[in-house]
Amino acid sequence: MTTQRESIAVPPAEALPQSLKLAELEASLGAILRGKPDVVRLSIVCLLARGHLLIEDVPGVGKTTLAQALARSVSCSFHRLQFTSDMLPSDVLGVTIYNAHSESFEFKRGPIFSNFLLADEINRTTPKTQSALLEAMNEDQVTIDGQSHALPRPFMVIATQNPVEHHGTYPLPESQLDRFLMRLRIGYPDSASERMILRESERRVPDVAVPMISAEEVLRLQNSIHRVRVEDSLVDYMLAIVDRTRNHESLVLGVSPRAAQALFRGVQALALVEGREFAVPDDVKRLAVPTFAHRVVINTRTTLVPRRADTAERIIEEILTRVDVPL
Repeated sequence: MTTQRESIAVPPAEALPQSLKLAELEASLGAILRGKPDVVRLSIVCLLARGHLLIEDVPGVGKTTLAQALARSVSCSFHRLQFTSDMLPSDVLGVTIYNAHSESFEFKRGPIFSNFLLADEINRTTPKTQSALLEAMNEDQVTIDGQSHALPRPFMVIATQNPVEHHGTYPLPESQLDRFLMRLRIGYPDSASERMILRESERRVPDVAVPMISAEEVLRLQNSIHRVRVEDSLVDYMLAIVDRTRNHESLVLGVSPRAAQALFRGVQALALVEGREFAVPDDVKRLAVPTFAHRVVINTRTTLVPRRADTAERIIEEILTRVDVPL
């Protein structure tokens, strides 16, 4: 006869260290970005899903703080670029120069050759410079003068932008937005968290993250998400949501197959972060908005949905209410 103790599933030997590492990482980030546990968790999910992260919100709510904290929590190379209108693609990728001593051309690597690239205010640079990131974000390599150069692993672009101020900005095109696995909005902190922020600033508590995990451990965790089980019924649920975005009356452009793949990987990563070996419908519900909202294009002529900054998010939430959840 099977006893109650014997019926309890025992996690794999490596599951416990992984869960402890992720819990420590999450706690470290939460101590820097106060009062935003969901944002912190989703940023870690994006990292484990091998995705790139777009943080969009008004100034002063912690966009750059979160990006720097996430990058510096991993013991690997990090570079921050403040994007401006006069920046050139070579300022990001690097440039080939002639070395008079060796009488040969040498390639000087740009800041993109780092594990984490913080593209601060990415919408302030020109489309030509923005497009310099496309190959890197999609293929983990860059091509200069016909030569391909592999990027270090793990590789993640964390970009920030202000959605309110449009003077002197260049909105990211749909092809560029589709490269970001998630778009997160931080929002204002609650009263208790803001009080804590003020007290910490009074004591001059540093908001610099300490490396909690190595690059090798990140790669192992990224490989681990593929062992998370996703039932066929859950895949059908995701595809039903994807199909609704492509046929919704308020959208002229639904999400792409790349977006569906991003949701699938994100669901697996979220299950891993929460210590599960299987995905559940709630994972899909939690990730559908940050994964899909920045990828859809709203029909500006529709009168069904009032035009607001969060219109895309509200449409995705409405789609979720229309699709049957698997049991």
